[in-house]
Amino acid sequence: MAHVWTCAGLRWTPDGPVLMWDGGRRSALPRGKRVAFAVAAGSTRRCVGARGHACPVRAVVPGRSTGARCEECARLDRAHSVAADTIAGDPRPYRVYLAWFGPGMVKVGITAVERGPARLLEQGAVCFSWLGTGPLMAARRTEELLRAALRVPDRIPYAGKRAVRSALPETAAQRAGEVRELHARAGALSGWPESLRPEPCEVVDHAGMFGLAGAPAALGEVVELVPGGGVSGELVAAAGPDLHLAVAGDRRGVVVLDTRLMTGWELVPPTASGTGAECAFPVREFTQPPEGLF
Repeated sequence: MAHVWTCAGLRWTPDGPVLMWDGGRRSALPRGKRVAFAVAAGSTRRCVGARGHACPVRAVVPGRSTGARCEECARLDRAHSVAADTIAGDPRPYRVYLAWFGPGMVKVGITAVERGPARLLEQGAVCFSWLGTGPLMAARRTEELLRAALRVPDRIPYAGKRAVRSALPETAAQRAGEVRELHARAGALSGWPESLRPEPCEVVDHAGMFGLAGAPAALGEVVELVPGGGVSGELVAAAGPDLHLAVAGDRRGVVVLDTRLMTGWELVPPTASGTGAECAFPVREFTQPPEGLF
């Protein structure tokens, strides 16, 4: 019987992306690495629990859920989430940032100072700059100020991020342009909280770390994993939770796999699944309407 692995998600380290597994195992993901696995035939995707606790009922969760949590565990997880705006008394200092994902895609957000740029790597920000540093509520007010005054969103869907990665400007200076422009406009606004210290515009570019410069264009994205299905491909780029895999012998060429779709499944070596397909999961092509599955 094949050994079963349970994915605990992708983590960004100073050396690059790493897949985490239950039990503390880690798999480094250098570019050029072959990524190959299958979902155990007959298995069911189960809730991953919340805040370090297993789901008490091991609830079944949908294959397309990126959170892999049942309603109760999702509620528990968000009850302790800064992103969900449920913690107002956090004493840690926070930073407000501008993140750029592609032409016309800039968002504002906040992250704890102690996390450094980890939040930006996790989101797949191609480049970013800090805006200011201060208490949590001051950072929140600044975020709201930019959303209202400059119409800068605080969320950008991953589908949009993936679709533009193949059309990024070639140079770091070009990629930084929109961030620099918005940083200047934000700094000129009145109404900044007094307790937030403005930061200079110093754009950090992640295109090299992600491997996006010169990478072949991805033509589609995996929309869900299915029992008995598998994938095998060479890692050509990684951004946020996404792995860009060159799938040999597949007409799509490069497909994007969101590693959040891997959590909650029982994963096995691809030969154990009985499939020889290079990508036997449903894939949505970027040139097709959202409902078109292949």
